[in-house]
Amino acid sequence: MAGQNGTPDAGRWLAVLGAGVMGTGIAALAVGHGVAVTLVDVDRSRLDAAPASVDRQVRLARLMGALPPEAVPGDLVTGLSLAELSTVAATTPAAVIEAVTEDPDAKAKVLADVSALVAPGTPIVSNTSSIPIDELAPATARPVDLIGIHFMNPPYLIRTVEVIRGPRTGDPTLERVRMLLAALGRDPIVVDDAPGFVTSRILHPMINDAVRVVAAGTATVEAVDQLMQGCLGHPTGPLRTADLIGLDNLVDSLWVLYGRTGDEGCRPCDLLLELVRAGHLGRKSGRGFYEYEGDRHEHEGELS
Repeated sequence: MAGQNGTPDAGRWLAVLGAGVMGTGIAALAVGHGVAVTLVDVDRSRLDAAPASVDRQVRLARLMGALPPEAVPGDLVTGLSLAELSTVAATTPAAVIEAVTEDPDAKAKVLADVSALVAPGTPIVSNTSSIPIDELAPATARPVDLIGIHFMNPPYLIRTVEVIRGPRTGDPTLERVRMLLAALGRDPIVVDDAPGFVTSRILHPMINDAVRVVAAGTATVEAVDQLMQGCLGHPTGPLRTADLIGLDNLVDSLWVLYGRTGDEGCRPCDLLLELVRAGHLGRKSGRGFYEYEGDRHEHEGELS
């Protein structure tokens, strides 16, 4: 899969399904490393906005020195249909990455559709923050080709990625994904399959507890984040992190964890649910635990 210049072999490309926050972020990472990307979404307005979002993120990544300076940006093609995967290029994609909403049924449908379109042996990746890979595997025609990659936001800045190997994931799939991530300058950490894997299983209940502390009146949002930063070394604080994840995404992940573990600490707390109902979703909506007037588009994304 990797050519002599560290990018996928000539004629290889990456398909990303979902032009939301994480989909455009993953596309920007690949384009910035010289990999051609086909970005698919059924929402025309979101798809129309995607090229500008990808371009903005690539430019920001370059300004921050997060991309190889010699890389010529890869081409970006957008489309409304999964069927375009079979017509956009004569070659097989290096991988197909599903990056739709954190909903098991939605992901299963997309994975079923795409597995019927791509050639056997093509890695089919679910970018999920919490849903077990083996739970999604029955939806695919070939579970050996399915694997999870949990990109953190923004993908072009956070080098370490969590790779989830399901019980039915094949050795060739894992190796191809390792090579792809190497071409994208990422450092994979492979973990076994479980609800929330490692990062979300630890981080998301902790954020939920931080919200409970605020709801109880023990401390302000700012105080919680300052204490976690200053005393415990958390880089941004749990509540700023929640805003970056997207509070709706965080709630979806917590429900997945609660439903599969029974851990009461994973049941989304009332204040978190109230904010989501009010449309205060974090940076991507301009307001969450903090307000982001004027910079919501530059910081769109999720750490989920």
